[in-house]
Amino acid sequence: MQEKKSPVFVMATANRVERLPSEFLRKGRFDEIFFVDLPTPDERSDIFRIHLQKRGRDLERFDLEQLAKVSEGFSGAEIEQALIAAMYDAFAQGREFTQLDIIAATRATLPLSKTMSEQVMALRDWARQRARPAASSVAEYQRLEF
Repeated sequence: MQEKKSPVFVMATANRVERLPSEFLRKGRFDEIFFVDLPTPDERSDIFRIHLQKRGRDLERFDLEQLAKVSEGFSGAEIEQALIAAMYDAFAQGREFTQLDIIAATRATLPLSKTMSEQVMALRDWARQRARPAASSVAEYQRLEF
């Protein structure tokens, strides 16, 4: 990777970055190491907006702020799966899904941030000293609770 001749930015993801060989992490291999934490409330709201629009739903029928609150600790993939579960449950009953269906599906889901909390905290601790925050601003990153 350090021999690249064209202006490219090499990206990779890892959930267990501490298990990568040190030679992968040194400068010259990757230009920078970023830490992407779980989505903030605004980001969760945007994720719900994206997935509701993707499914052709009227956003006026949904309180995205409330959905963002009930999905605290959820990853983007977990938010999407909760929405899909709400759709399946409602459609099985022969009706359109609602805000309450999404809330129920979200509350019935235990996110990885809870089931693997020790691993999430260890990754955050590792990143605090070794990675650059991927949040939109350092101030936003610093206000996040670890």
